Amino acid sequence: MSFKQAVVLAAGEGERLRPFTASKPKVMIKVANKPILQYVVEALERNGIRRIIFVVGYKKEKIMDYFEDGKALGVEIEYVFQKHLLGTGDALKQAENKTDERFLVLSGDNVIEEDTISDFELLDVSENENAILIKAHKDVSKYGVVIVKNGLVKDIIEKPSEEISNLVNTGIYAFEKEIFEFLEGELTSGLLSMIHQGKPVKACETHGVWLDAVYPWDILSLNDIVLRENPAKVEGKIEHGVTIDGRVSIGKNSVIRANSYVKGPVIIGENCEIGPNACIFPSTSIGNDVTISAFTEIKNSVLTDMVKIGSFSSIHDSIFDMGSYAEGGFIARSEEADIEIGGEYHRVKVGSMVGESCEIGSNVIAYPGTILGNRCKIKSMKELSGKIPDGSWVV
Repeated sequence: MSFKQAVVLAAGEGERLRPFTASKPKVMIKVANKPILQYVVEALERNGIRRIIFVVGYKKEKIMDYFEDGKALGVEIEYVFQKHLLGTGDALKQAENKTDERFLVLSGDNVIEEDTISDFELLDVSENENAILIKAHKDVSKYGVVIVKNGLVKDIIEKPSEEISNLVNTGIYAFEKEIFEFLEGELTSGLLSMIHQGKPVKACETHGVWLDAVYPWDILSLNDIVLRENPAKVEGKIEHGVTIDGRVSIGKNSVIRANSYVKGPVIIGENCEIGPNACIFPSTSIGNDVTISAFTEIKNSVLTDMVKIGSFSSIHDSIFDMGSYAEGGFIARSEEADIEIGGEYHRVKVGSMVGESCEIGSNVIAYPGTILGNRCKIKSMKELSGKIPDGSWVV
């Protein structure tokens, strides 16, 4: 393999994913109990690419504290800083003095697997070729669509209003150092400048995993796909009368109390207490130090670290961020709902999206599509709907 170094762009915020990006960058959102960025690092390491430059900016300390120098993941990570969020081209420019003559560039906010990079046929092509990795996608409206002719990139059209091609830009590139001569605000602008000046850019299609979260509910679909491949591994304690069915992973020091039912794919982290008489249904991720009390059911949901859910609760198609808790009788209803984000309206089947450190009293009902900001306090017996801003009190 001809690449030994990668630059990973991890400076952005991911504003449309709020409330989950208010205190952390998009790359640190967890899917199946791992930050999205960790999937990128692991895919690189498995392809023998172990020298990695992270370009960080927004909430950079969250990334640096978690990954440190990369040794724990078998890689060497160096950091460069983008002071102002002036686009992906500007972000890459920050790494100019640290790159090899040839290097890979990846976006840190997509879940990818080893095959995604090894599918990159250009890893075996001759020196001095620039290339982009493309993938067929059913909804191209949110992406840069790549126009390819005779294996070369002719144009990249951002977020087209009509379907001109189903091939999207994955944000994974192979570059020679000459790319730095063309960089402007956005990386694709620099790439097109290069093409317009007669420099060929090869298009390589991947069939590997490439998953992107654009909106909060996308976290649920990513989680579902990743969990299907997650290995079953039980390291915790399972009490009498518990039924474990399918691909289930349970971390160290976690206890599944008597008469609970867990149907995979499910991942449960370390130091958790589930049940008794709790039901955890498929496509659910439960982080570390989580408590799920008696007679509660969780289905197709993501609960991150230190979440506590009281007894007789029902949570479907929902996300609870770190440190939030709901007392007994919390109901997160899931049906199709109209949700507005950044001036766009979406109709999606979803439950509730709860930010960090929320306190929810007993017997609260959240209607489909409720987005509860960070650090909200909700009194008992309330009904929630729509968007509730960070720091709100509902009394």
